[in-house]
Amino acid sequence: MARDYRAARHKESAFRGWTNAAGQTRIDMAQHPDNIDVEIDPAHFRSVLGNYPTGVCVVTAFDQQAGAVGMVVGSFGSVSLEPPLVAFYIGAGSSSWAQIRECGHFCVNVLGEDQLDLCKRIASRKEDKFHDVAHRQSDNGMPVLDGVVATIECTIESETDAGDHVIVLGRVMNLTSERDGGPLLFFRGGYGRFEQLD
Repeated sequence: MARDYRAARHKESAFRGWTNAAGQTRIDMAQHPDNIDVEIDPAHFRSVLGNYPTGVCVVTAFDQQAGAVGMVVGSFGSVSLEPPLVAFYIGAGSSSWAQIRECGHFCVNVLGEDQLDLCKRIASRKEDKFHDVAHRQSDNGMPVLDGVVATIECTIESETDAGDHVIVLGRVMNLTSERDGGPLLFFRGGYGRFEQLD
C-alpha cells in the first residue's frame, strides 16, 4: 500500500494501485494473480545480499518536543534527477521513523570512514541518542552532524509499504558536500572503508 503525501490516489479495477499527479499509474504487484510466493530462508537471504556493500547514513529530523531525532540507514540511494528524488528503506516497526515522519522532512547525513563510533551510538537503543553528539541546525531547521561527508535535506514525497519494510521517497531541497574523505561502508555484516583500485 502506498501513502503519497503529494499525489491523489485511486484503486485500479484489476489490481491495487495509485496514480500520481503526472498521471502515471503504479501497480502493487503483490496483488497480481500471476505473483508466486517463494519461500526464502531469511538467513540465506541476508547472507547473499550481504555481498553487496552499502554506504552508512544517519537520517535526522528536528522534533519540536524531543529535539534532534534520528536513525542509522544502510539502504539509501538516488532515484531521480528530475525531479531530484532519493530513497531509503526502513523497518516498518521503527519508532525512530515514526518520529521523523511526523516532522515531514529529513536530512541524510553520509557518515565518513572515521565515524563508526557515531554510527554505533545512533544505532543504539539509548533514549537520548544525541546527548553530547555535536551537530548544528541547517537553514531549513534540520540536524546536521559534525564531520559527515555529505548532507541531503529532503521533504517526504511518499511512503510505500514493502513487506516488512517501508520505502521512503524524499524530494531533495538542499544538498552539500561537507568535507573530503572516504565513506563508512557496510559489507558482509561488518564495517569498512573504500579503497580505490584505478
